Amino acid sequence: MPIAPVPQSSFQPAQKAFPVHQLTVRTLESKEARLQSAYPNLVMSGRSALTETTLSAPPLEPTGSLSVETVLSVTHWNQHLFSFTVTRPASFRFRSGEFVMIGLAGEGGKPLLRAYSMASPSYDETLEFLSIKVADGPLTSRLQKIVVGDQIYLGRKPTGTLVADALIPGRRLFLLGTGTGLAPWMSIIRDPETYSRFEQIAVVHSVRTVSDLAYRDMLESLLADDPLVSEEAAAQLTYIPTVTREPFHTTGRVDALMRDGTLFQGKLGEPKKFDPEHDRIMMCGSMGMLKETAAMLDGIGFAEGSNSKPGEYVIERAFVG
Repeated sequence: MPIAPVPQSSFQPAQKAFPVHQLTVRTLESKEARLQSAYPNLVMSGRSALTETTLSAPPLEPTGSLSVETVLSVTHWNQHLFSFTVTRPASFRFRSGEFVMIGLAGEGGKPLLRAYSMASPSYDETLEFLSIKVADGPLTSRLQKIVVGDQIYLGRKPTGTLVADALIPGRRLFLLGTGTGLAPWMSIIRDPETYSRFEQIAVVHSVRTVSDLAYRDMLESLLADDPLVSEEAAAQLTYIPTVTREPFHTTGRVDALMRDGTLFQGKLGEPKKFDPEHDRIMMCGSMGMLKETAAMLDGIGFAEGSNSKPGEYVIERAFVG
């Protein structure tokens, strides 16, 4: 079922309750021209919001640890979920699967920041992020209202353990995610190095409703339109979506799919269970899934890895309480 992004023009920028710097139509059109010049392949999907609206927003100022970047596109998958792309500084380098701090100005102008995994591959000229919408969230209640041309803060130092370097070599790579825990997998599976390191890669995405399956069309096509990895993905990638609260062809939580063998379908081959000798696992998502799966893996002989000591599985410790 194709997921149609909500039209950009239907999401109007929020009016901020503090002194503002008015951006006029002429200023916005000039900004659009500069963006188009810097990114010639960019499609300005939010043009009506950019040129026909007077945005009220204070200008952000870079700091020693934060750069200021411009929103290039926004996609609203449903009422709970959205993704967006921003400009990428020439000096910004990261490994596919890492995260970085991003945010907006908070009270008194102090940056309000949260950690977000990059959903774009490490070679992309822009940066992409996937986020939930929280009505009363200090950051996401405002971040969900961004439009093309808005500014955000971007940390200068990405980091993380959901990277291939934190795993010892193996044959099968399982990427287990719930909700927005899909984001780092979208980075990893579009990186050519992933397909040279592993023979088979499985993206397992567990969500509550069908509309929560962000990037579903792209994943069901096995990245058919990707300019770098389409051939490799067709032969080596498996996509396993599962929905827990609506009818769908696959239902149940990740742990249930492990027990009944659904996780080991198709070209993933044998064995129909996790094997510490050949399987490598990355996990990102709900606290319950992370703790339960990590305990299960520890019990069957897997060792958790890190950047300093690679192992058979990794989770992002920065997100675990």
